[in-house]
Amino acid sequence: MGKYIFDNAAPLSDFLKKQDIVFTWRRIGIDALGAMAHGLFASLLIGTIINTLGAQLGIPFLNQIGGFAIAGTGAAMALSIGFALKAPSFVLYSLVAVGQAANSLGGSGGPLAVYFITLIAVFAGKLVSKTTPIDLIVTPLVTIGVGISAAHLLAPPIGRIASAFGIAIMWATEMQPFLMGILVSGIVGIVLTLPISSAAICAALGLVGLAGGAAVAGCCAHMVGFAVASWRENKIGGLLAQGLGTSMLQVPNLMKKPVLWLPAVTASLVNGPAATVIFKLKQNGPPISSGMGTSGMVGPIGVITGWLSPSEAAKAMGETAAVPSAFDWIGLLLIAVVIPAAVAWFVSEAMRKRGIIKDNDLWIEC
Repeated sequence: MGKYIFDNAAPLSDFLKKQDIVFTWRRIGIDALGAMAHGLFASLLIGTIINTLGAQLGIPFLNQIGGFAIAGTGAAMALSIGFALKAPSFVLYSLVAVGQAANSLGGSGGPLAVYFITLIAVFAGKLVSKTTPIDLIVTPLVTIGVGISAAHLLAPPIGRIASAFGIAIMWATEMQPFLMGILVSGIVGIVLTLPISSAAICAALGLVGLAGGAAVAGCCAHMVGFAVASWRENKIGGLLAQGLGTSMLQVPNLMKKPVLWLPAVTASLVNGPAATVIFKLKQNGPPISSGMGTSGMVGPIGVITGWLSPSEAAKAMGETAAVPSAFDWIGLLLIAVVIPAAVAWFVSEAMRKRGIIKDNDLWIEC
């Protein structure tokens, strides 16, 4: 029994280290949040795409598949977060129930509730993991008990706060499309490039509608913008890695020389109001799509699925299905690719001529 009991004489820091309970911005603010987005991709996002295909093609079985995928959203997010936090096996498996409870009780702000409550449940589970001879009973009992108790207590207010904040952003964008188009596009685009999950943040806030369109515009501007601005250094490999992968590949260069951000940021500041004022582009698919841009083409796909079959978040805001016009399709193409590419290319070339951007400043490993 002695090996299972916490030695009170040992410093608390030693015990926390032994249990792998680590409080760092990297693990909690970056790894866990990014992992939550991955869980959303593998459940809500793919389920919505399959559902839309089923509805448009008239194949009920696809709707059944999509429904099952969407039903597992809370569990998928919690498991992804637990995996990123290196949760022991019994803690990890117990997060299925915790995630489902937090997502359900959190309402439209479910993703944010899942994030915070999963952190609490993993912490509680790690505290007792492998400290008793009946780990298979104690660890799941503590993890599920603490997690679901926290969900009942915290998920509803967290959900309401996240939902209210998201609604305020969406309302402001409807009222002031030009100004908010600039702000939302610029901020979400920058977050996309930083090692923080813009997708998870948009999902947590339930960002859809015109504000979702501005977010898509900002993300596309950064991904396509960096891909085009760095063409001289990275060629086709860099174009694909950044344009369809992630602009985070430029972070090491941006840390050394922040001015390199200017082409992509300028593109986002132009692209945002173009989306909200000229094309009135709305992203009414899953809110996570608002923070993805051209990564896997998830942003544009979200816009398209939103046209055909609005997500629950969009329906709650009064959005309905509509047949896209030729103007809508042209607007999506211009916002997703053409405007970001043209603006970023113009600005980057001007900076190169003035020696602000030098050869290999934007080089990445790809």
